[in-house]
Amino acid sequence: MDRRRFLAGVVAVAGPFAGVACAGARGGLRPAAGYGPLKPVADLRDGKVRLHLPDGFRYRSFSAAGEKFSDGSTVPGRHDGMAAFAGPKGGTILVRNHEVAGPVGAFGDKDAAYDPMAGGGTSTLHVTGHGEVLRSGPSLNGTMMNCSGGPMPWRAWVSCEETVNGPDVGNDPSGGDNSRLTRRHGYLFEVPVDGVASARPIRSAGRFPHESAAFDPSTGAVYLTEDNFSFPSGFYRYLPPRHPMREGRLLDGGRLQMLAVDGVKRADLSRGQRAGASYATRWVDIDDPDPRFTGRPPYEEAVQAVGRQGRAEGAAIFARLEGAVFHQGVVYFVSTQGGATAPGDPPPSGFGDGRGQVWAYETWSGRLRLVHESPRSSVLDLPDNVTVSRRGTLVLCEDGDGDNYLRGLTRTGEIFDFCRLHPIPDDPGAEFAGSTFGPGGLTLFVNVQAKRGRSFAIWGPWERGLF
Repeated sequence: MDRRRFLAGVVAVAGPFAGVACAGARGGLRPAAGYGPLKPVADLRDGKVRLHLPDGFRYRSFSAAGEKFSDGSTVPGRHDGMAAFAGPKGGTILVRNHEVAGPVGAFGDKDAAYDPMAGGGTSTLHVTGHGEVLRSGPSLNGTMMNCSGGPMPWRAWVSCEETVNGPDVGNDPSGGDNSRLTRRHGYLFEVPVDGVASARPIRSAGRFPHESAAFDPSTGAVYLTEDNFSFPSGFYRYLPPRHPMREGRLLDGGRLQMLAVDGVKRADLSRGQRAGASYATRWVDIDDPDPRFTGRPPYEEAVQAVGRQGRAEGAAIFARLEGAVFHQGVVYFVSTQGGATAPGDPPPSGFGDGRGQVWAYETWSGRLRLVHESPRSSVLDLPDNVTVSRRGTLVLCEDGDGDNYLRGLTRTGEIFDFCRLHPIPDDPGAEFAGSTFGPGGLTLFVNVQAKRGRSFAIWGPWERGLF
Protein backbone atom coordinates (compact mmCIF):
# COMPACT_ATOMS: atom_id res chain seq x y z
CA MET A 1 0.00 0.00 0.00
CA ASP A 2 1.45 3.38 -0.95
CA ARG A 3 1.38 6.44 1.29
CA ARG A 4 -1.47 8.19 -0.58
CA ARG A 5 -3.79 5.19 -0.33
CA PHE A 6 -2.86 4.66 3.33
CA LEU A 7 -3.58 8.29 4.23
CA ALA A 8 -6.91 8.13 2.43
CA GLY A 9 -8.15 5.91 5.25
CA VAL A 10 -7.29 8.51 7.90
CA VAL A 11 -9.98 11.07 8.66
CA ALA A 12 -9.65 14.16 10.82
CA VAL A 13 -13.00 13.60 12.52
CA ALA A 14 -13.99 11.64 15.57
CA GLY A 15 -13.38 7.95 14.98
CA PRO A 16 -15.27 4.96 16.34
CA PHE A 17 -16.57 5.28 19.92
CA ALA A 18 -16.69 9.09 19.61
CA GLY A 19 -20.32 9.11 20.71
CA VAL A 20 -19.74 6.71 23.58
CA ALA A 21 -19.30 8.53 26.86
CA CYS A 22 -17.71 5.52 28.50
CA ALA A 23 -18.92 2.15 27.36
CA GLY A 24 -19.41 -0.12 30.33
CA ALA A 25 -17.67 2.20 32.78
CA ARG A 26 -18.61 1.55 36.41
CA GLY A 27 -21.30 -0.92 35.43
CA GLY A 28 -23.07 0.98 32.61
CA LEU A 29 -22.82 -2.00 30.26
CA ARG A 30 -24.63 -2.43 26.96
CA PRO A 31 -24.37 -6.14 26.10
CA ALA A 32 -24.62 -7.28 22.50
CA ALA A 33 -25.78 -10.56 21.05
CA GLY A 34 -22.72 -10.72 18.82
CA TYR A 35 -22.75 -13.88 16.74
CA GLY A 36 -24.80 -15.96 19.15
CA PRO A 37 -23.98 -18.54 21.82
CA LEU A 38 -20.61 -20.29 21.85
CA LYS A 39 -20.25 -24.04 21.51
CA PRO A 40 -17.27 -26.42 21.31
CA VAL A 41 -15.91 -26.78 17.79
CA ALA A 42 -13.38 -29.37 16.61
CA ASP A 43 -10.05 -28.24 15.19
CA LEU A 44 -9.90 -29.12 11.49
CA ARG A 45 -6.24 -29.99 12.00
CA ASP A 46 -6.83 -33.08 14.15
CA GLY A 47 -10.42 -33.14 15.42
CA LYS A 48 -9.59 -31.99 18.96
CA VAL A 49 -11.69 -29.28 20.61
CA ARG A 50 -9.59 -26.22 21.35
CA LEU A 51 -12.01 -23.32 20.83
CA HIS A 52 -15.67 -22.53 21.48
CA LEU A 53 -17.23 -20.46 18.67
CA PRO A 54 -20.64 -19.32 17.40
CA ASP A 55 -22.57 -21.47 14.96
CA GLY A 56 -21.11 -21.52 11.46
CA PHE A 57 -17.49 -20.69 12.38
CA ARG A 58 -14.60 -23.07 11.80
CA TYR A 59 -10.89 -23.02 12.53
CA ARG A 60 -7.57 -24.77 12.06
CA SER A 61 -4.54 -24.59 14.35
CA PHE A 62 -1.00 -24.54 12.99
CA SER A 63 2.70 -23.99 13.82
CA ALA A 64 2.66 -25.21 17.40
CA ALA A 65 5.67 -24.93 19.70
CA GLY A 66 8.06 -27.82 19.20
CA GLU A 67 7.13 -28.43 15.56
CA LYS A 68 9.47 -27.67 12.69
CA PHE A 69 9.79 -24.63 10.45
CA SER A 70 10.31 -25.16 6.73
CA ASP A 71 14.09 -24.82 7.24
CA GLY A 72 14.09 -27.66 9.78
CA SER A 73 14.62 -25.51 12.86
CA THR A 74 12.27 -25.79 15.83
CA VAL A 75 9.30 -23.51 16.44
CA PRO A 76 9.80 -21.74 19.81
CA GLY A 77 6.99 -21.28 22.30
CA ARG A 78 5.27 -18.33 23.90
CA HIS A 79 3.41 -17.20 20.75
CA ASP A 80 2.33 -13.59 21.30
CA GLY A 81 1.76 -10.44 19.21
CA MET A 82 1.24 -10.88 15.48
CA ALA A 83 0.29 -9.03 12.28
CA ALA A 84 -1.03 -10.17 8.89
CA PHE A 85 0.03 -8.87 5.48
CA ALA A 86 -1.02 -9.69 1.93
CA GLY A 87 1.09 -12.48 0.48
CA PRO A 88 1.62 -13.87 -3.02
CA LYS A 89 -1.21 -15.62 -4.90
CA GLY A 90 -3.86 -14.47 -2.44
CA GLY A 91 -2.09 -15.89 0.59
CA THR A 92 -1.27 -14.26 3.91
CA ILE A 93 2.09 -13.52 5.54
CA LEU A 94 2.08 -13.59 9.32
CA VAL A 95 4.88 -12.11 11.42
CA ARG A 96 4.61 -13.54 14.93
CA ASN A 97 6.36 -12.77 18.21
CA HIS A 98 7.75 -15.30 20.70
CA GLU A 99 7.83 -13.99 24.28
CA VAL A 100 10.64 -16.21 25.54
CA ALA A 101 12.49 -15.09 28.68
CA GLY A 102 15.85 -16.00 30.14
CA PRO A 103 19.29 -16.84 28.73
CA VAL A 104 18.07 -20.05 27.11
CA GLY A 105 19.88 -19.70 23.78
CA ALA A 106 18.65 -18.38 20.45
CA PHE A 107 16.42 -20.41 18.17
CA GLY A 108 17.27 -20.70 14.48
CA ASP A 109 20.66 -19.58 13.18
CA LYS A 110 22.68 -18.43 16.21
CA ASP A 111 25.18 -16.65 13.95
CA ALA A 112 22.40 -14.26 12.91
CA ALA A 113 21.17 -13.66 16.46
CA TYR A 114 21.23 -10.25 18.15
CA ASP A 115 22.21 -12.03 21.38
CA PRO A 116 22.99 -15.75 20.93
CA MET A 117 21.95 -16.39 24.54
CA ALA A 118 18.42 -14.92 24.26
CA GLY A 119 15.53 -17.16 23.17
CA GLY A 120 12.91 -14.70 21.91
CA GLY A 121 12.26 -13.17 18.50
CA THR A 122 9.85 -13.50 15.60
CA SER A 123 8.85 -16.07 13.01
CA THR A 124 7.34 -15.42 9.59
CA LEU A 125 4.76 -17.76 8.08
CA HIS A 126 3.14 -17.88 4.63
CA VAL A 127 -0.33 -19.38 5.10
CA THR A 128 -3.67 -19.79 3.38
CA GLY A 129 -6.85 -18.26 4.74
CA HIS A 130 -7.66 -21.63 6.29
CA GLY A 131 -4.43 -21.94 8.24
CA GLU A 132 -2.47 -24.22 5.94
CA VAL A 133 1.24 -23.40 6.23
CA LEU A 134 3.02 -22.97 2.90
CA ARG A 135 6.39 -21.77 4.24
CA SER A 136 7.77 -20.71 7.61
CA GLY A 137 10.97 -19.77 9.39
CA PRO A 138 12.71 -17.49 11.89
CA SER A 139 12.87 -13.79 10.97
CA LEU A 140 14.41 -12.27 14.14
CA ASN A 141 16.26 -14.16 16.84
CA GLY A 142 18.40 -13.49 19.88
CA THR A 143 15.99 -10.97 21.36
CA MET A 144 14.04 -11.43 24.57
CA MET A 145 10.44 -11.25 25.78
CA ASN A 146 9.06 -10.16 22.39
CA CYS A 147 5.57 -9.45 23.61
CA SER A 148 3.68 -7.46 21.00
CA GLY A 149 4.48 -4.69 18.52
CA GLY A 150 2.70 -3.27 15.51
CA PRO A 151 2.34 -3.51 11.72
CA MET A 152 3.85 -0.73 9.62
CA PRO A 153 2.42 0.32 6.21
CA TRP A 154 5.81 -0.03 4.48
CA ARG A 155 5.41 -3.81 5.02
CA ALA A 156 7.23 -4.29 8.26
CA TRP A 157 6.48 -5.45 11.78
CA VAL A 158 7.96 -3.59 14.75
CA SER A 159 8.63 -6.12 17.50
CA CYS A 160 8.84 -4.96 21.13
CA GLU A 161 10.97 -6.40 23.93
CA GLU A 162 9.10 -6.38 27.24
CA THR A 163 12.15 -6.27 29.51
CA VAL A 164 15.34 -4.37 30.33
CA ASN A 165 17.43 -7.47 30.93
CA GLY A 166 21.10 -7.44 30.04
CA PRO A 167 24.55 -8.09 31.49
CA ASP A 168 24.46 -4.61 33.07
CA VAL A 169 21.29 -5.30 35.11
CA GLY A 170 20.63 -7.47 38.17
CA ASN A 171 18.71 -10.68 37.61
CA ASP A 172 15.07 -10.46 36.61
CA PRO A 173 13.14 -12.55 39.18
CA SER A 174 11.43 -14.39 36.31
CA GLY A 175 14.21 -14.27 33.72
CA GLY A 176 17.26 -16.20 34.96
CA ASP A 177 20.92 -15.18 35.18
CA ASN A 178 21.46 -11.89 33.32
CA SER A 179 25.25 -12.25 33.46
CA ARG A 180 24.95 -14.91 30.73
CA LEU A 181 23.48 -12.41 28.27
CA THR A 182 25.82 -10.73 25.79
CA ARG A 183 23.70 -7.69 24.80
CA ARG A 184 21.38 -5.18 26.42
CA HIS A 185 17.64 -5.68 25.89
CA GLY A 186 14.48 -3.60 26.08
CA TYR A 187 14.23 -2.19 22.55
CA LEU A 188 12.22 -2.07 19.35
CA PHE A 189 13.32 -4.15 16.34
CA GLU A 190 12.00 -3.81 12.80
CA VAL A 191 11.23 -7.00 10.87
CA PRO A 192 10.59 -6.73 7.11
CA VAL A 193 7.65 -8.79 5.89
CA ASP A 194 9.59 -10.15 2.92
CA GLY A 195 12.86 -11.01 4.64
CA VAL A 196 14.73 -11.28 7.91
CA ALA A 197 15.53 -8.53 10.39
CA SER A 198 18.86 -6.73 10.59
CA ALA A 199 18.67 -7.16 14.38
CA ARG A 200 19.55 -3.49 14.93
CA PRO A 201 17.66 -2.03 17.92
CA ILE A 202 15.94 1.37 17.75
CA ARG A 203 17.63 2.66 20.89
CA SER A 204 16.17 6.17 20.83
CA ALA A 205 12.68 4.68 21.19
CA GLY A 206 13.62 3.76 24.74
CA ARG A 207 14.84 0.93 26.87
CA PHE A 208 11.85 -0.08 28.96
CA PRO A 209 9.34 -2.98 29.00
CA HIS A 210 7.73 -2.21 25.64
CA GLU A 211 4.46 -3.92 24.74
CA SER A 212 2.86 -2.54 21.56
CA ALA A 213 3.55 -0.05 18.76
CA ALA A 214 0.90 1.86 16.77
CA PHE A 215 1.90 4.03 13.80
CA ASP A 216 0.27 7.36 12.83
CA PRO A 217 0.88 7.94 9.09
CA SER A 218 -0.06 11.61 9.20
CA THR A 219 2.83 12.55 11.51
CA GLY A 220 5.14 9.52 11.38
CA ALA A 221 4.90 9.08 15.16
CA VAL A 222 4.98 5.62 16.70
CA TYR A 223 2.86 5.32 19.85
CA LEU A 224 4.19 2.87 22.43
CA THR A 225 2.72 1.14 25.45
CA GLU A 226 4.63 0.01 28.53
CA ASP A 227 3.74 -3.13 30.48
CA ASN A 228 5.56 -2.68 33.76
CA PHE A 229 4.00 -5.50 35.76
CA SER A 230 4.79 -4.38 39.31
CA PHE A 231 5.14 -0.63 38.82
CA PRO A 232 3.35 2.28 37.09
CA SER A 233 3.32 2.25 33.28
CA GLY A 234 3.32 5.07 30.75
CA PHE A 235 2.00 5.87 27.28
CA TYR A 236 4.78 7.06 24.94
CA ARG A 237 5.38 8.28 21.44
CA TYR A 238 8.56 8.03 19.41
CA LEU A 239 9.22 10.82 16.89
CA PRO A 240 11.75 9.49 14.37
CA PRO A 241 14.20 11.93 12.73
CA ARG A 242 12.52 11.50 9.32
CA HIS A 243 9.09 10.27 8.28
CA PRO A 244 9.24 6.45 8.06
CA MET A 245 6.97 6.30 5.02
CA ARG A 246 9.43 8.40 3.05
CA GLU A 247 12.39 6.37 4.30
CA GLY A 248 10.70 2.99 4.03
CA ARG A 249 11.91 2.10 7.51
CA LEU A 250 11.99 3.31 11.10
CA LEU A 251 15.15 5.28 11.84
CA ASP A 252 16.99 5.53 15.13
CA GLY A 253 18.02 8.92 16.50
CA GLY A 254 14.58 10.41 17.17
CA ARG A 255 12.88 11.76 20.29
CA LEU A 256 10.94 9.84 22.96
CA GLN A 257 8.07 11.47 24.84
CA MET A 258 5.57 10.43 27.50
CA LEU A 259 1.92 11.45 27.85
CA ALA A 260 0.80 13.79 30.65
CA VAL A 261 -2.62 15.18 31.53
CA ASP A 262 -2.71 18.91 30.97
CA GLY A 263 -2.77 20.77 34.28
CA VAL A 264 -2.45 17.64 36.46
CA LYS A 265 0.97 16.36 37.48
CA ARG A 266 1.29 12.58 37.54
CA ALA A 267 -2.43 12.05 36.99
CA ASP A 268 -3.28 8.56 38.22
CA LEU A 269 -5.43 7.07 35.46
CA SER A 270 -4.91 3.54 36.75
CA ARG A 271 -7.80 3.96 39.17
CA GLY A 272 -11.53 3.87 38.50
CA GLN A 273 -12.72 6.61 36.15
CA ARG A 274 -15.96 8.56 35.99
CA ALA A 275 -18.31 7.87 33.11
CA GLY A 276 -17.31 9.95 30.09
CA ALA A 277 -13.78 10.60 31.38
CA SER A 278 -11.88 12.80 28.92
CA TYR A 279 -8.61 14.68 29.31
CA ALA A 280 -6.61 17.30 27.47
CA THR A 281 -3.00 16.14 27.26
CA ARG A 282 0.56 17.25 26.63
CA TRP A 283 3.83 15.44 25.98
CA VAL A 284 7.00 15.55 28.09
CA ASP A 285 10.46 14.71 26.76
CA ILE A 286 12.53 11.78 28.01
CA ASP A 287 16.09 13.10 28.20
CA ASP A 288 17.80 9.71 28.55
CA PRO A 289 15.73 7.11 26.67
CA ASP A 290 18.53 4.51 26.61
CA PRO A 291 20.06 4.56 30.09
CA ARG A 292 23.36 2.79 30.62
CA PHE A 293 23.64 1.15 34.00
CA THR A 294 26.76 0.70 36.10
CA GLY A 295 27.19 -1.61 39.03
CA ARG A 296 24.37 -3.90 37.88
CA PRO A 297 21.43 -2.19 39.65
CA PRO A 298 18.54 -4.38 40.76
CA TYR A 299 16.12 -5.18 37.95
CA GLU A 300 13.33 -3.48 39.92
CA GLU A 301 15.27 -0.19 39.68
CA ALA A 302 16.41 -0.53 36.09
CA VAL A 303 12.92 -1.33 34.79
CA GLN A 304 11.65 2.04 36.06
CA ALA A 305 14.56 4.18 34.83
CA VAL A 306 12.79 5.63 31.76
CA GLY A 307 9.31 5.91 33.26
CA ARG A 308 10.57 7.77 36.31
CA GLN A 309 12.03 10.45 34.04
CA GLY A 310 8.62 11.07 32.52
CA ARG A 311 6.76 11.03 35.82
CA ALA A 312 9.27 13.53 37.25
CA GLU A 313 8.00 15.89 34.53
CA GLY A 314 4.36 15.11 35.34
CA ALA A 315 3.56 12.16 33.06
CA ALA A 316 0.36 10.19 33.71
CA ILE A 317 0.23 6.84 35.50
CA PHE A 318 -1.45 3.78 34.02
CA ALA A 319 -1.73 0.14 35.11
CA ARG A 320 -0.03 -2.29 32.71
CA LEU A 321 -0.50 -0.88 29.23
CA GLU A 322 -0.58 -3.69 26.68
CA GLY A 323 -2.31 -3.84 23.27
CA ALA A 324 -2.55 -0.82 20.95
CA VAL A 325 -3.95 -0.25 17.46
CA PHE A 326 -4.29 2.80 15.18
CA HIS A 327 -7.63 3.34 13.42
CA GLN A 328 -9.03 6.46 11.72
CA GLY A 329 -6.79 8.92 13.52
CA VAL A 330 -7.19 7.30 16.95
CA VAL A 331 -4.84 5.08 18.93
CA TYR A 332 -6.81 2.60 21.02
CA PHE A 333 -4.79 1.09 23.84
CA VAL A 334 -5.51 -1.24 26.70
CA SER A 335 -4.76 -0.90 30.40
CA THR A 336 -4.88 -4.52 31.49
CA GLN A 337 -5.34 -3.91 35.22
CA GLY A 338 -6.77 -0.40 35.14
CA GLY A 339 -10.02 0.60 36.80
CA ALA A 340 -11.78 0.31 40.13
CA THR A 341 -11.69 -2.90 42.11
CA ALA A 342 -14.54 -4.99 40.78
CA PRO A 343 -17.06 -6.19 43.40
CA GLY A 344 -16.66 -9.91 43.92
CA ASP A 345 -13.36 -10.07 42.02
CA PRO A 346 -10.09 -10.28 43.95
CA PRO A 347 -7.51 -7.72 42.82
CA PRO A 348 -5.05 -9.24 40.34
CA SER A 349 -1.37 -9.50 41.20
CA GLY A 350 0.87 -6.70 40.01
CA PHE A 351 0.22 -2.97 39.69
CA GLY A 352 -3.46 -2.03 39.37
CA ASP A 353 -6.62 -3.37 41.01
CA GLY A 354 -9.10 -3.29 38.13
CA ARG A 355 -10.20 -5.76 35.47
CA GLY A 356 -9.23 -3.55 32.55
CA GLN A 357 -9.71 -0.29 30.65
CA VAL A 358 -9.72 0.65 26.97
CA TRP A 359 -8.46 4.17 26.15
CA ALA A 360 -8.61 6.22 22.95
CA TYR A 361 -6.02 8.90 22.13
CA GLU A 362 -7.10 11.25 19.33
CA THR A 363 -3.92 12.09 17.47
CA TRP A 364 -5.40 15.19 15.77
CA SER A 365 -6.74 16.79 18.99
CA GLY A 366 -4.50 15.39 21.72
CA ARG A 367 -7.63 14.33 23.60
CA LEU A 368 -7.59 11.17 25.72
CA ARG A 369 -10.92 9.41 26.26
CA LEU A 370 -11.95 6.36 28.25
CA VAL A 371 -13.85 3.96 25.99
CA HIS A 372 -14.51 1.12 28.40
CA GLU A 373 -13.82 0.22 32.01
CA SER A 374 -14.69 -3.32 32.99
CA PRO A 375 -17.18 -3.47 35.87
CA ARG A 376 -16.37 -7.13 36.62
CA SER A 377 -14.43 -10.07 35.23
CA SER A 378 -17.50 -11.70 33.67
CA VAL A 379 -17.76 -8.70 31.31
CA LEU A 380 -14.08 -8.25 30.47
CA ASP A 381 -11.20 -9.85 32.35
CA LEU A 382 -7.71 -8.36 31.97
CA PRO A 383 -7.67 -7.40 28.26
CA ASP A 384 -4.31 -7.70 26.51
CA ASN A 385 -3.72 -7.54 22.72
CA VAL A 386 -6.23 -5.64 20.59
CA THR A 387 -7.03 -5.36 16.89
CA VAL A 388 -9.82 -3.74 14.86
CA SER A 389 -12.26 -5.20 12.32
CA ARG A 390 -13.42 -3.72 9.01
CA ARG A 391 -16.50 -2.34 10.78
CA GLY A 392 -14.44 -0.63 13.47
CA THR A 393 -15.19 -3.17 16.22
CA LEU A 394 -12.31 -3.82 18.57
CA VAL A 395 -11.25 -7.44 19.21
CA LEU A 396 -9.86 -7.86 22.72
CA CYS A 397 -7.72 -10.82 23.81
CA GLU A 398 -8.16 -11.71 27.46
CA ASP A 399 -5.44 -12.74 29.91
CA GLY A 400 -7.79 -13.43 32.81
CA ASP A 401 -7.79 -15.66 35.84
CA GLY A 402 -10.58 -18.00 34.69
CA ASP A 403 -11.95 -18.77 31.24
CA ASN A 404 -10.32 -16.61 28.59
CA TYR A 405 -12.31 -15.07 25.74
CA LEU A 406 -11.96 -13.09 22.57
CA ARG A 407 -14.45 -10.29 23.11
CA GLY A 408 -15.77 -7.66 20.72
CA LEU A 409 -16.30 -4.00 21.66
CA THR A 410 -18.46 -2.26 19.06
CA ARG A 411 -18.42 1.34 17.84
CA THR A 412 -21.55 1.99 19.91
CA GLY A 413 -20.09 0.59 23.12
CA GLU A 414 -21.61 -2.89 23.07
CA ILE A 415 -19.49 -5.79 24.24
CA PHE A 416 -19.93 -9.43 23.28
CA ASP A 417 -18.22 -12.83 23.49
CA PHE A 418 -16.90 -14.25 20.23
CA CYS A 419 -14.59 -17.11 21.21
CA ARG A 420 -13.69 -19.01 24.38
CA LEU A 421 -10.51 -20.99 24.92
CA HIS A 422 -11.27 -24.61 25.74
CA PRO A 423 -9.71 -25.48 29.13
CA ILE A 424 -6.23 -26.98 28.99
CA PRO A 425 -6.04 -29.18 32.12
CA ASP A 426 -2.29 -28.92 32.68
CA ASP A 427 -1.98 -25.27 31.63
CA PRO A 428 -4.44 -22.95 33.43
CA GLY A 429 -2.32 -19.94 32.45
CA ALA A 430 -3.00 -20.30 28.71
CA GLU A 431 -4.25 -17.09 27.10
CA PHE A 432 -5.21 -15.50 23.79
CA ALA A 433 -2.73 -13.16 22.08
CA GLY A 434 -1.89 -11.62 18.72
CA SER A 435 -5.33 -11.31 17.13
CA THR A 436 -5.17 -9.88 13.59
CA PHE A 437 -7.45 -9.99 10.56
CA GLY A 438 -6.00 -11.25 7.32
CA PRO A 439 -6.27 -9.35 4.02
CA GLY A 440 -9.91 -8.66 3.21
CA GLY A 441 -11.00 -9.42 6.76
CA LEU A 442 -12.16 -12.95 5.93
CA THR A 443 -9.90 -14.75 8.42
CA LEU A 444 -9.14 -13.87 12.02
CA PHE A 445 -5.71 -15.16 13.00
CA VAL A 446 -4.93 -15.46 16.71
CA ASN A 447 -2.38 -17.14 18.97
CA VAL A 448 -2.80 -19.10 22.16
CA GLN A 449 0.16 -18.60 24.46
CA ALA A 450 0.54 -21.82 26.41
CA LYS A 451 3.06 -24.48 27.38
CA ARG A 452 2.56 -25.75 23.85
CA GLY A 453 1.34 -22.59 22.16
CA ARG A 454 -0.02 -22.52 18.64
CA SER A 455 -1.64 -20.22 16.07
CA PHE A 456 -5.21 -20.40 14.77
CA ALA A 457 -7.09 -19.33 11.64
CA ILE A 458 -10.81 -18.67 12.24
CA TRP A 459 -13.33 -18.07 9.46
CA GLY A 460 -17.09 -18.06 8.99
CA PRO A 461 -20.16 -15.86 8.47
CA TRP A 462 -18.68 -12.52 9.54
CA GLU A 463 -21.48 -10.64 7.77
CA ARG A 464 -23.96 -12.04 10.30
CA GLY A 465 -22.57 -10.01 13.20
CA LEU A 466 -20.46 -7.09 14.29
CA PHE A 467 -16.91 -7.75 13.02
